[in-house]
Formats: sequence, structure tokens, C-alpha cells
Amino acid sequence: MSKGKPEATVDLARVRNIGIAAHVDAGKTTLTERVLFYTGALHKIGEVHEGNTHMDWQDEEQKHGITITAAVTQAPWKDHHLQVVDTPGHVDFTIEVERSMRVLDGAIIVMDGVRGVEPQTETVWRQANKHKVPRFLFVNKMDRPGADFQRALDMVKKRFGDDCVPVTVPVASEQIVLHTIERKAYSFSGTKGEIVTVRDLTESEAAEVAPHRETLLLALAEHDEPIAEYVLNEKEPPEELVWSVLRRLNIAGIVRPTFGGSALRNWGVQPMLDAVIKLHPTPLDRPPAIGKDAKGEPVTVEMTPDGSLVALVFKVQLLEGRRHVFARLYRGSMEPGQDVALAGRKMTERAARIFLPDANQKKRKDIATAGEIILIAGLRWATTGDTLCDPAHEILLERIDARAPVVGLAIEPENSADEEKMLEVVNKVTEEDPTLRFEDDPETGQRILKGMGELHLQITFERIEREFNLKFRVGRPRVVHRETVGKTATAEGGVDRTLDGSAGQFTLRADVKATVSPRERGAGVLVTCKPRWFPPEFNPSEEQLQAVDQGARDALSAGPVEGSSLADVALVVDEVRTFGEGSSPQALRIAAASAVREAVIKAGGVVLQPIMKVEVVVPDENTGGVLGDLQSRGATILGHSTEAGITSIEAECGLSSLLGYTTDLRSQTRGRGQFVMEFDRFDAS
Repeated sequence: MSKGKPEATVDLARVRNIGIAAHVDAGKTTLTERVLFYTGALHKIGEVHEGNTHMDWQDEEQKHGITITAAVTQAPWKDHHLQVVDTPGHVDFTIEVERSMRVLDGAIIVMDGVRGVEPQTETVWRQANKHKVPRFLFVNKMDRPGADFQRALDMVKKRFGDDCVPVTVPVASEQIVLHTIERKAYSFSGTKGEIVTVRDLTESEAAEVAPHRETLLLALAEHDEPIAEYVLNEKEPPEELVWSVLRRLNIAGIVRPTFGGSALRNWGVQPMLDAVIKLHPTPLDRPPAIGKDAKGEPVTVEMTPDGSLVALVFKVQLLEGRRHVFARLYRGSMEPGQDVALAGRKMTERAARIFLPDANQKKRKDIATAGEIILIAGLRWATTGDTLCDPAHEILLERIDARAPVVGLAIEPENSADEEKMLEVVNKVTEEDPTLRFEDDPETGQRILKGMGELHLQITFERIEREFNLKFRVGRPRVVHRETVGKTATAEGGVDRTLDGSAGQFTLRADVKATVSPRERGAGVLVTCKPRWFPPEFNPSEEQLQAVDQGARDALSAGPVEGSSLADVALVVDEVRTFGEGSSPQALRIAAASAVREAVIKAGGVVLQPIMKVEVVVPDENTGGVLGDLQSRGATILGHSTEAGITSIEAECGLSSLLGYTTDLRSQTRGRGQFVMEFDRFDAS
């Protein structure tokens, strides 16, 4: 479909594309609700504890009181357009954060003012670092006993090495914030904190804010000469200069502007929103995307409405029973009815309709341009990580990584007549969520659904029952293992067969020698296939070379103990002996696989199970019992700390020992204990 000049383009200088991320229960959905209310995008604030938030719209989210899927919405603020993504905080749904960070220009990391940096805080911080996303900190729940603004900043410095510079300092006793740049006090009144009053600081407030302002100016002076000159001469820099330098350093990732308040109590949010406009990057401020053209050559994709279309699909979701994809436009524009190519897949589809997303609602658009996040209906085959582009100008952007699942359950429909329906439904949910895998167990014949944890699979089953009226019978959790080898070993393998074919008898004959050896944990599989060929004058074809390499890799798909995939193994194909026409590619592939299997058996198999990083938070009086229980499960205690009557225990433990642990912990602590785990590595138990 040919298109002329776009009828209208978005003013990218007035767009802020931000995500809100945090550890579970830090209050990010509560904060998002206030952002939408104060910007006028919502007329009523929903509360997580009441199960009526705008962004947590799925029944399962409201039932469990947690965010499960990243939700996108729009909000206006002071002549600017905010695109806001509310992400999950539970580690089982970390793919939602990963693919959101891939398309964000900035992020707000919410921290609990009492607990500070928590395990998932570290995860989202790493994800933001990976995609080089500038970020703010909002230290939330400052109304709670034990909340400490400065301690939260110090924890970020200690854990991540990042400099946090305080922009607003919360005063819990008065429910106000003191602004270190403007040197003003902000108070919040009205039924929902919607009335903001700004006044000069009192003497005592000026004294309280002075050390925080000094921290801010000293951090900026380290990276800006004009600010340094003011500081050295003990003069106050102009407010505009401070904002300008802080913006530049925030976009560069050198400092992290920090705000404080209490979203639930409705104070501290509006000054942070003002700073989103002043400090967060526009789409134009971000580095251009890097892709590859049809020839595999690197291409720079500038953020502009001009030029051929380039967009990244970062999520697939069923809305109102229909398949939709979320995409971020990096170049060009898109209209309903436009044909788009799926780069690298030799497929073209038609974008039937385009919408602006608003949680589970949507508004039709006549045209979308670079910088926008949109919802597209009508794409049957596009999936997470696909690049949408002009069919005449193919460009492939880097795909989105998804972690491998670690827990599997055997499933079958309650009604045997629903077998076909089950396959169709599971295919749909695995398209939406790349961390779900569905496969057949070749040994037992069972259908296995794998996910990131017990909660992940539980939520999936609940959703399938609600949306598709399909119930499963579920087997015991099956932990996904890997295998490695215990030592270095060399073995020979081959094939020598005479077979009957349509053209008469033919022979398969070849011999291969291969060596396997263990690698460090997490090093992965390294295959070196540059063998010596015999007889020496033999010159193998490209097809024969590929056959040896593929046969060697085939044998790595199953270890000698449980048949799990091999990991952390170095494989070298040493020699290949050929026998004329009998050494066809088929013969070479069989011989290579045989040699590697023999070498693996000779080296001895070692089973590796998922090792999880664990944090358990319990009341002080339960610490001893919980530590003892963890040690009985084979956990390695890495350390523990106590603050405000709460003990945080860090440990490592095999996943198989942690199945069902949430229920046991609640029983031990009368429901007061909390537990989170994150996959760290595969290792021997």
C-alpha cells in the first residue's frame, strides 16, 4: 500500500515514554494510579487492596493483588504526552519487565522506604542497565514506621555503585516534600492530594534540606565545570543551570535523581511528574536503534517520522478474545490497512487496525508515527521480538531475550474430548508469554508446560480456565535439569552399514574421534569442529562439513544420566575417517553423533539443577526457625540483616527443595513471612 506524507506527526520533543518498575509490593501500581489521576487520565483512583485499579485489569491480578502483565496507557501532563508502562514486580513475570525496558526511553524505579533495595529491585536495575535506560528513584511508603530516605539512597550506592541525588526530600510528620533545586516546600491537600501548595522554606526546613542540596550540587560539580565553579566560590548556581546539568547527567546514566513520598497517602507524586518532563529523555534524546539490512549489514535507525517503517513487536496479547500485538515505532509511520514485512521471516502481513492502548481498553488511530507505542490488530504471525518494516526496505532489529523456564508440570485436559482445544489454547498463551514452553516428554509421553515458577504456572491455569473454559489435570512439579560431564574423555564412533534403497544397495561408512571436557558453570557449550580428515588428501564438501558439525551437536541434546540437555561442555571433533562414496553426509552425521555420545558416556554425567537466589523476610522472632528450615533444605545461607524488627535472609538453594516453600513459610511465621526467589544458574546439587 503506497502512502504519502503523514497527515500528522507526534511532536517528539513533548513525548515521554516511561516505565514504572519495582520489587513486588513496593507500590508501583499505586503510584501509577496517582499519576493517571493527577494528569486527568483517570477520574477515580483505584486501590490494589480493593482490586479495582485501572492498570491491574485482569481478574487474576485483582484476585492475587499483584501485577502480572505489563499494561500501557497514555496521560497528558503540562502540554506533554506521557506513555506509561506499569510492569510486574514478581520475579516469575520478569519477561514483562525485560521486553518493556527494551522499548522504554526512561524508567521510574519504586523502592519501599522501609525495606530499600530488594531482590527484584536488583533485577529491574540490571535490566535497565542492559538497555541503558535512564531512571529516577521514587522512595515510597515514607509514611511507615522505620522508613528512612537516606538509608534507601545509601543502599543503592552500596549495591549498584550509582550516585543518587535527592531532588525532593520527604518529611513524613507533615506529609510534605522539600525541593532541593527549587528550595520550596510542597504540601498536598484535597480528598486525594490533588491540591498542591508551594511555599518558601521555613528556617528549620532550609536547615533540613541544606545537606541534601549540598549532596546534589557536589555530585553535579564532579561532572560539570560551571557548576563546580559556583560550588568552589560558595555561590548558588541558577536554578535553570542545575536542571539542565541534572537532565544531561540523568540521560547519560551518571546520576540517579531521587524523589520521596507516599503514593498511598497521596503526597510527593506531582513534583516527580514535573521532573519527568524536565529530566527524562525524549525519544530524540535516545541513541538511534541499530539493525541489519537484508544483506546483514549494520544499519542505524534514527527516530524520525520520515523514511521507511521500522517498528519492534515487544508483546502479544489477547484482548476481547482477539490477537493484538504491541509495537514501538522507531522510524516512519503506519496506517490501518498497511502491509508490513516480518524482517528475516520472508512473511508479509496487513495491519488491519491501529490503536492507542489504555490498559485493557483502546482508542482507534488513523496514523501512528515514530516514537509511539501502539496496539495493532490483524497480525496473525508477528510475535515478540519481530521487526515490522516496509516490504521494500527490510531492516531487522535485535530480538528480545527470554529466559528459559525452570519448572514444568505434566498437564492433560479434564475432558479427553478437549485434547485439540488444549493444544490450541496452550499455543495461544505461549505466543503471549515467551517464558512459557509446551513440549512432549519423549520418555513418558506426557505433555509438559514449563514456566518460571509455581505462581507463574498457577496464574496461567487460572487464566485458561476463565478465558477459555478449559480445566487441566496437573501432575507434580517437575524441575527442569541440565547435565554436564565430570571429566575429559575421548572416544571413537562410527557407522558401517549396508542398506537397501530404491536404486539398490548402498553403504554408510565413516569413523569419527571426539573429545568432551567440562567447562566452568555458566560458560555454556563450545563446539570446535575443525577435524583432521583421513585420508589426508580428502577434500570435504561444505555439506559434509556441516553434517559432521550437526551430528556432534545432535548428541549434546541428551546427557547420559537423565537425558537432559548438556551444558557447560567443550566438544572438539578431532578426526574424521572417510571411505569413499560410503562417507556421505548422512553417514558422517551418524558417525559424529555416535563418537560424541561415546565420549560423553566415558566422561561421566553430572546432573545440574536450577540454583535460586533466595530472600526470605520474616519477623525477628521467627529468624532461628526459618534459618534452620532453610539449612535442612540444603540451602547455603549467604547472610542476614535485621532492621526495625524484620530480618532479611539471603541464601542459595536448589529449586527442587523450594517447591511449596511459600506455604511452609506462611505456616512457620503465621502468615507474616515473605519469600522471593530468582534463577541464578544451573549447578550440581
